[in-house]
Amino acid sequence: MTALKEYQRLEATGFWRATPEEQHREVIVSIGDATLVLSDMSDRALAHWSLAALERVNPGVRPAIYHPDGDPGETLELAETEATMIDAIERLRRAVERARPRPGRLRQIGMLALFALLATALVFWLPDALLRHTISVVPDIRRQDIGRALLTRIERNAGPACSNADTAAPLAALARRTGARKLVVLRRAPRDSLHLPGGVVLLSRALIEKQEDPAVVAGHILAERARAAQRDPLARLLANAGPLASFRLLTTGELTDATLDHHAERLLADPDIPLAEETLRDAFATAQVPSAPFARSRGNTGETMLALIKDDPMAGQYPAPVLPDRDWILLQTICGN
Repeated sequence: MTALKEYQRLEATGFWRATPEEQHREVIVSIGDATLVLSDMSDRALAHWSLAALERVNPGVRPAIYHPDGDPGETLELAETEATMIDAIERLRRAVERARPRPGRLRQIGMLALFALLATALVFWLPDALLRHTISVVPDIRRQDIGRALLTRIERNAGPACSNADTAAPLAALARRTGARKLVVLRRAPRDSLHLPGGVVLLSRALIEKQEDPAVVAGHILAERARAAQRDPLARLLANAGPLASFRLLTTGELTDATLDHHAERLLADPDIPLAEETLRDAFATAQVPSAPFARSRGNTGETMLALIKDDPMAGQYPAPVLPDRDWILLQTICGN
């Protein structure tokens, strides 16, 4: 149990003054997500003070008086009878101080130093929040780098990606039709399809070569994109690797080789993330791809596939073919003989 979680249900009464000219106002003090929350008697929030930037005017003396760092005019007074809250705040302030970087030990500057401090606190207090924050700030170009690094490791088992000049255009057309940023066909992939960070969808050579209808392959791509929308591929990697991987990526922009190696192995071994019938149907409807060919190719796989056959969103309509016959036949030669 972390210090923050231990005190998140704790409340106390205090006296708050927004400026030196105002009268003290009675407030309810509670501890939120890395903040001290000040609310009126109707439970309306009046102020949020960061625990990482909380100063005490009179250390060791009670009643305790606090103010936000850089704003000594705004104060909060906690009476001696609120000893439990005072002790909790002091414990959290000490935890923040221990986590604060020291000169010479951390050479990053500016925002990197701030991210390091926040990330350290989140590793101990809120791992889920750390993961969510990391996902929100990693740029697309870095996601693509991570996707390429994972692809390099997957190719060790699945063989190098297939590529030739004649099939580049059909493969790009299939990507556009299904909304994928990039498609990669692997020679010996142990599974039909897979998605990586950065919008990359992997397809097996066997899937391409054994299907007569490109709508089947398009269905696999749409299903992978739906899975990526349901669970961010980078979030999946970081959740598997643990909070230290999120902290490293947030502060240095890098992941260790061991983290990437382990995740590549898991991607090839873990079962597919299941998708709801409605999610799949919406994906096919948006791309204007018939769902019945994909569902039939899956065999006797349950009610979801039967529903995609019965309630094909393109039934009775005449959408443009996923690929012209000539392009599909050409794409099936992407890995050669």
